[in-house]
Parts: sequence; structure tokens; C-alpha cells
Amino acid sequence: MTDLLALVRQGAERLEGAGVAFGQGTLNAFDEAAWLTLWRLGLPLDALDEQGERAVTETEVQAVQELIEQRIATRQPAAYLTGEAWLQGVPFHIDRRSIVPRSFIAELIADASIDPWLHAGTQQVLDLCTGNGSLAVLAAMAWPDVVVTGADVSMDALEVARRNVQRHGLEARIRLAQGDGLAAVAGQRFDLILCNPPYVNAASMAALPPEFRAEPVLALAGGTDGMDFIRALLQRAPQAMNECGVLVLEIGHERVHFEAAFPHLQPVWLSTSAGDDMVLLLSREQLL
Repeated sequence: MTDLLALVRQGAERLEGAGVAFGQGTLNAFDEAAWLTLWRLGLPLDALDEQGERAVTETEVQAVQELIEQRIATRQPAAYLTGEAWLQGVPFHIDRRSIVPRSFIAELIADASIDPWLHAGTQQVLDLCTGNGSLAVLAAMAWPDVVVTGADVSMDALEVARRNVQRHGLEARIRLAQGDGLAAVAGQRFDLILCNPPYVNAASMAALPPEFRAEPVLALAGGTDGMDFIRALLQRAPQAMNECGVLVLEIGHERVHFEAAFPHLQPVWLSTSAGDDMVLLLSREQLL
């Protein structure tokens, strides 16, 4: 008789052997197998420690193995197969209309790293390129006195975001807006802009594994050097920011390209679990 932990380990070995790519919610085969196994069996995602020795039936084994094989055969991200993703312990609906949420800005919201740059009058927050709305939801949860606007060019993504806003009962404090970049909120000013934009450079896009190519290209591709969206954003951002406003911008592994494109800027680099050059902060004064 197989137990739950052994079933997870078997799944991890199968995923590892098949060479699937990670990084869309998990970073390794074991965590991915645990996620798929627990989800398929209807168990909480933190149940493995307590129920690892629980016996699993042949029917359960077959169901999990079928899901693992589906993950391998389709190369779809696990989040698209389960319809759910977690960010900072908060569950979100996700499907192929939106990128799988994994922004490091979520860490900075949760651990209050952004708070020193806010002020007593901080009321208006913009989550630009909101995708499935996860950062907008986390911001509304973290700062109960603010109103959040989640903006995206993709109507499909905004439909997913709307579902998550409703899921967490935040309709009164999060509004959604459609448009290309800051055009979605023309004429409005914000105290804080959060932005996890398309920033992957062309060479990196060409080398992406199938799991990442399954996501909307619009949410990833940033042009030759990854800075196309960011150039337009930094040029227009001061007009969308209040006097003491700040911009928190995620750029992934593109620091070299960022510094080449904007040599005059001296951002504050914020520490995340992936390092100190993934997310930066700029004030309105710096951008002017």
C-alpha cells in the first residue's frame, strides 16, 4: 500500500525525468508534485506534513498519475491544470487568459518593505499590468485605507481579475480599467504605482520552455532589450503620480538592460527572495 508522501515522491521523479520546467508557482519537482497530488485528492496544500503517512487507494493513485502525465504531455503550467494559484498564501483563480501570478512585488507588500515610502495621505494605488489581479488584491488586503485600480491592456486578463476581486470581496475597493499602459487611467494620479510589466528580452523569449510559452505573450515580451513597455511607462509616469508618489517596478533578470537604457536613474533596489536586482523603486522626483 502506497502512502501520500511516497506518491508525491513518485510524481516528482516522473516530472524530473520528463524534464518539465518549473518557476510558475513552484521551483522544483517535489513541490510541483505535492501541489498536483494534494489538489487532485482535494486536500489542503499544507496537508503533506500531517498526512504524509496516510494510505492512498488505487483509485487515488491512478487519478494523481493521470494528472502528472497530463502535466508532462501538455507542458501546461500546473496552475492552468488546477485553475488555482497561490501568492503569499492567498488563493487566486487562474486560467490561460492571464499569466500565472508569481510577482516578487507580492513579497514586498507582505513584508512591509514598501511601507517606508508611503505616507499618511497614501490613498490611491495603481496595479499596472494587473493580469489576474493578484497584486491588486494583496495591496488592498495590506493597506485597508487605500483604493486600488487594477489596469491591463487585455480584456481577457481583466475578466480573470474581476473574478478574483469578487472572490475576495473587494469590489468596493478595487476598480478595474482597460487600456494600453497608463492610457487606461488617463487623467488620474496615484500615490503608489505597482507594475510587473512585460520585460523579457527577445533572446530570452526565444529560449523560453513550453510552459512559459503557454502564457499570454503580451504579458511577457518586452522587445529587443525587454525595455519597450518600461520606456513608455517611465516617460509618462510623473504625470500619473502625486507629488510624493513612488513607482515599484519589477524587471526580473533585466537589470543590465535597465541600466543601459536608463543610465541617469539611480533607483532603490529592493531585496526579494530571488536577490536584490529584481525589483526597483523610483520616486516621482527622480523620474522628473
